[in-house]
Amino acid sequence: MDLLKEAEKNTPKKSKKYSFFFKFLSMLSVVRGYNIFIIVLAQYLAAIFIFSPEKSLKDILFNLDLYFIVLATTCVIASGYIINNFYDADKDQINKPIKSKIDSLVSQKTKLNIYFLLNFIGVGFALLVSWRAALFFSVYIFLIWLYSHKLKKYPLLGLFSAATLALLPFFAIFVYYKNFSTIIFTHALFLFLVLMIKELTKDLENIKGDIAQNYQTIPVKYGEYFTKLLITILVFFTFDPIYFISKYPEIGKMMYYFYFVGISFIGFLFLLWKAKSKKDYIILHNIIKLIILIGVLSMMLIDTTVIIKRIL
Repeated sequence: MDLLKEAEKNTPKKSKKYSFFFKFLSMLSVVRGYNIFIIVLAQYLAAIFIFSPEKSLKDILFNLDLYFIVLATTCVIASGYIINNFYDADKDQINKPIKSKIDSLVSQKTKLNIYFLLNFIGVGFALLVSWRAALFFSVYIFLIWLYSHKLKKYPLLGLFSAATLALLPFFAIFVYYKNFSTIIFTHALFLFLVLMIKELTKDLENIKGDIAQNYQTIPVKYGEYFTKLLITILVFFTFDPIYFISKYPEIGKMMYYFYFVGISFIGFLFLLWKAKSKKDYIILHNIIKLIILIGVLSMMLIDTTVIIKRIL
């Protein structure tokens, strides 16, 4: 296969001398173990507080179908990070030199073998739920590969596909519980907008490597000013779902999270228009990641009595 030949060609000889422990840490860096943990946590919290609030905590935590969906998501997302790392190896040497050195402790060929193995295992877990779940994750795998190989090199297509792929793991839980409510769609819209802001900020951060590797991202093709303007517009668009969500009493004390987001985004825009260096954009990118993390944890504020009641 072409991918295997390319992997063998790009495999650094020195990687063989490193111990298993350091290679394991390297793979954790490649698959972004922290991100996967947050996604798994978000899936379970969404299942408990949003998609099936009427079910007991025990019924959700010991639901085998949900467990297999989460495992399938973990495997497929981890493999997605691997294939993305594979195609972005040259770009990352410019944008993330330290991380690139850590990632290179594991050979490209080994990464590719783990990529295929994780995809196979992920579809296997999905198949234990249903053939429809297996089909969903098979399509998801293909879309991740298509994004990593082709779509991310194009401005608008790359932006929309990146945000959509990040949202799809929650779509799997959404379809499983068949909870089709307006508030859930509004939450999804809000998250989609935040993810697009995150991707654009990351593109500003990585502009040097994207130019070197001819990735036609929005900052590369249209410039930093236009990208900042687009981010500003998207930030103001987030206020619409925030307004509508705040009108639903079902969100409980999570309303305070959306107030926090509104205030944070005002400060974010102030820093955005002052930003000039890579360091500035890294700070902005981390702010968005923090907003997403707090958003995940704030789902527990929807009903603060839920966990106590369900445990008892």
